[in-house]
Amino acid sequence: MKCTVLRSRRHDELYVFVPKDTEVEALPDSLRRLTGPLEQAMQLELTPDRKLARSDARAILAGLQDQGYYVQMPPHPIQPRLYRGD
Repeated sequence: MKCTVLRSRRHDELYVFVPKDTEVEALPDSLRRLTGPLEQAMQLELTPDRKLARSDARAILAGLQDQGYYVQMPPHPIQPRLYRGD
């Protein structure tokens, strides 16, 4: 399956895998609120036996078939960006 990997500009190392040619606006609003702005990181051909650095290709393919997307969370918890003032 050909897919596009989108990178969150709000959270380091948070990626969203979607089928190729999926528009960002087609993703659920709740997901877009979590990720913030998304930009294309790469496109790749995903097969069940493909080796990836942090996610299992089979899990990604299942997410793409079930939900239409797969979210790869960062290895460390997301920290809120709070303005503390001076």
